[in-house]
Amino acid sequence: MIRLRILLASVAFIAVFTSAARDSIRVDYRAELIGNGSTGNFAPYMIGSWNSGRIIGASGIWQDGMVCKEMTLDRRFNWGAGIEYIAGYGTGADYEHYSDGRWGSEYIRQSSVRLIQLWGEIKYRGVFLQAGAKVRESKIVDDEYSMGDLVRSTNARPIPGISAGFVDFQDIPFTKGWVQINGELMYGKFFDSALASGLMNHYNDILPQNLYYHYKYCYFRTKPSMPFSVTVGVQEACLFGGSTEFFFKGGKTATDYRGFKLSYLWNAFFAEYNNGEGNAIGSSLGSWDLRARYRFRNGYELSGYFQWFWEDGSGLSKRNGWDGLWGVQLKFPKAAPVDNIVVEYLDFTNQAGPAHHWPTDWPGTNLDVKVGGADNYYNNDRYGPYAYYGMAIGTPFVKSPIYNLDGYYSFANCRTRGFHAAFGGTVLPNLSYRFKFSSQIAWRDGRTPSAHAYEDYSAGLHVDWQPMPVKVGGLSLGLDAAFDLGKLRGDNFGAMLAVRYEGSLNFKR
Repeated sequence: MIRLRILLASVAFIAVFTSAARDSIRVDYRAELIGNGSTGNFAPYMIGSWNSGRIIGASGIWQDGMVCKEMTLDRRFNWGAGIEYIAGYGTGADYEHYSDGRWGSEYIRQSSVRLIQLWGEIKYRGVFLQAGAKVRESKIVDDEYSMGDLVRSTNARPIPGISAGFVDFQDIPFTKGWVQINGELMYGKFFDSALASGLMNHYNDILPQNLYYHYKYCYFRTKPSMPFSVTVGVQEACLFGGSTEFFFKGGKTATDYRGFKLSYLWNAFFAEYNNGEGNAIGSSLGSWDLRARYRFRNGYELSGYFQWFWEDGSGLSKRNGWDGLWGVQLKFPKAAPVDNIVVEYLDFTNQAGPAHHWPTDWPGTNLDVKVGGADNYYNNDRYGPYAYYGMAIGTPFVKSPIYNLDGYYSFANCRTRGFHAAFGGTVLPNLSYRFKFSSQIAWRDGRTPSAHAYEDYSAGLHVDWQPMPVKVGGLSLGLDAAFDLGKLRGDNFGAMLAVRYEGSLNFKR
């Protein structure tokens, strides 16, 4: 962590002195007081999700503050930096624990002071270098309305690391702007080992610790100024390094210590088969992505998109049926009572069944038939769940490990499917809203499927109101009300009220 802070400070230091001396600097700030309450153990799904892990507990009062200088694209050299924290108190929940031959519970809640974002970045022409933790937006789905990107959504706390890539879509030479490219390469580090140990029951399953994280994407886009434009590409993430403790019937049976080696960076990028197990190093997953948009003459924009999820060869070659995210979005040309509509369908039920046999896994076996199965989306036998601080890094539509009060530190219901719909608009010049609804059914996972279905119905309404837009321009109020019904997330009702003030300061040098 110390090395990461030194690198972050170095990037910000270089950025300041590479900026043109005649530039003015605009610093944006936000101060927010938040209070929430609910009837369950956690905030409802539509309140606790998509907020970068800020508020998960059933009730609490928090103060969120942020100061940042955004990196602009109008000059060859530019820089950006920012910090966001949240402080306060929130209720927790009791998680089952096994210790010294007996079962008990441990009360766990979110820390009273947390650093959500801390980053520094510089750019030259169309490329950037960034260090730290920063919330990033999806290039395929609308983060405010969607159920969330399957590989990197806004659900979990941003992962600290170093990333480099294009600042935006860049014209490919000799295509005259008809084909553009965008991409990013990132390496990061998990700092949630203490929480993971607290959430896990220490009876069965595995406990990953001190993991490293790799992420990359590459997208191509046709000319966006044309009525019809297509974005297509792939994104991939990988968990590697660190260590894993294995538990069986209350005892720790083994520890797989991998640590960190420079060669792991190469292995994670190319999915090298060098771990002696016949598998690529680390836990890799990703998606094939496509978004097609048509802009009508009257300004309406209709988009259709999909993300084909994969975790192994069968998913890469699209042999897992319709598994993935499918969506449609309609955007209106100007503010209206309804000016944005999203409808999505997610299917994770075509994971192969619990039977799996690969001859290389069993040296000397006489059965040389290959039976591919036992898929378990977002989970891995050695690297654990694809989650950070217990929250799904991908879509929160799949119930995150932090909600498992039995201490099962994995995605317990990843064999799921369902619908998600959202719409929003501007009712008055100073009053806007967003409404979301989801319907979901799950049958545990691909390895231990359940004949019994776990259903969920969730809805949430978010309202933003600027009480006096002329006299107090930066003041706004936010109200959320949401509920969950069903056996998957339980019956829960909750609300959240936020008082926010935003502004900016300009410094001339």
